[in-house]
Amino acid sequence: MADLLEVDRLLEQLDNNIHSARLSLDEQQKLLGQVKVYGRDVKSATPIFAKKGITTLSHYGLQSESQAVSREAMRCLANAMLLNEPSRQIFIDLGHAPRVAERLKNADLDDEFLVCRILFLLTYNRSLEFDTLVQQNGLADHIIARMANHRSRYAKRGPSDPAASPMEAMSMAETSKLIFNMIYYDPDLMDHLKPTAEHVVSIIANYPILSPPLQSPVTYLLNALLNLISMKDEQDLLFPPSAPTSLIDRLLLLLNKAVREHPEPDLDLTAASLVTILRKLYKFADNDMQLKIRTALLPSGSERDLPLGKAGTLPARLLQLSVSPHLPTLRDNISNFLFELSDNDPNTFVQNIGYGYASGFLMSHGMPVPQSATDVNGGATPRGQSAGAEPVNPITGQKLSAEQRSGADDGVEMTEDEKEREAERLFVLFERLRATGVVDVENPVKRARDEGRFEEIE
Repeated sequence: MADLLEVDRLLEQLDNNIHSARLSLDEQQKLLGQVKVYGRDVKSATPIFAKKGITTLSHYGLQSESQAVSREAMRCLANAMLLNEPSRQIFIDLGHAPRVAERLKNADLDDEFLVCRILFLLTYNRSLEFDTLVQQNGLADHIIARMANHRSRYAKRGPSDPAASPMEAMSMAETSKLIFNMIYYDPDLMDHLKPTAEHVVSIIANYPILSPPLQSPVTYLLNALLNLISMKDEQDLLFPPSAPTSLIDRLLLLLNKAVREHPEPDLDLTAASLVTILRKLYKFADNDMQLKIRTALLPSGSERDLPLGKAGTLPARLLQLSVSPHLPTLRDNISNFLFELSDNDPNTFVQNIGYGYASGFLMSHGMPVPQSATDVNGGATPRGQSAGAEPVNPITGQKLSAEQRSGADDGVEMTEDEKEREAERLFVLFERLRATGVVDVENPVKRARDEGRFEEIE
């Protein structure tokens, strides 16, 4: 209760000063700083969320002659809109959205962060027509200019140098989030924001590799690019004539590091845009570029000395993720991509990754078992290898000769980690089979779990 009274008192002082102008700029900034602290807690921020509170803060945020005072008020507004959705509508009803959009025109990094954060939150209110802000207040042009500035900074600095300040990354992340949401909620805005795609591509290609790699602002840049890619004139955008493989090389590097450094359950969210962008790149690419992507993501001949998925390569890791029970979205995304890399042909699909990994995808999509999956005597020749290449086991993808050489070791006990991964893989396969409705079969792995025959391993 005391906090609420104190916030009321602070806002009253600020409101009175609008008419009396008795407070110095330093005093205004100090009072707003105190309001900001109280505004971080919903319990004490109720007076801020009211119409009077939003009106007072908007005055200081949008009309103050002091940049420091203005920013402090904008921080209070951004916090209020984040914690209290009705406060966004109050701000819109007061008619302040156009002025915020115009504020982005000459914004430095701090103002860019605050303005784009507020506009991003306002995208969730469908009563605000962003098309009007684009047409009448130049919002799209201002966003393009801000992303062009970011591009210039990172192009000069190079991919190995870190950001000069945290605010660089934070402001770029907020602008990227705003681009994504504007197009997501109003696809017609894509044409207006399309010029930002060139800048986003350049930034992704030049931004320092983080560890783990898929974190802010990289994830937001990828999300923005995903919504900016369409079927129109993408060749020069995605494969710049001056460096045609720059984007592909960077995305493949990000994927390779991501599947090794991120905890597996986190990948379902963080890697979704990355894999989808690679799928679009493959669709738009010429034959040479498609070959480059296939070579990077499909198992090579050298991996087939072992059953597929056992090597320490990116293709092996993707195969493991394609059957992971922790990744309901990403595993299907990966399987679809591997199918596309196989010319959308079930026979080629099985030849490339083995029927053990391909079966669940084929069953869930109602595709019959291809002939290559049953040709266990003669083996199969994977795509990209010559007709005289050594045949492989169509189930495991391993070379038949390598199976014979390792036959003496077949009795070697699997590690506990291998046992757990194999159990998870079988669980996914049986669940996919049940989902087809073709057969009603009990999942033996699920039954074993229900009966307590699985033991948690540290």
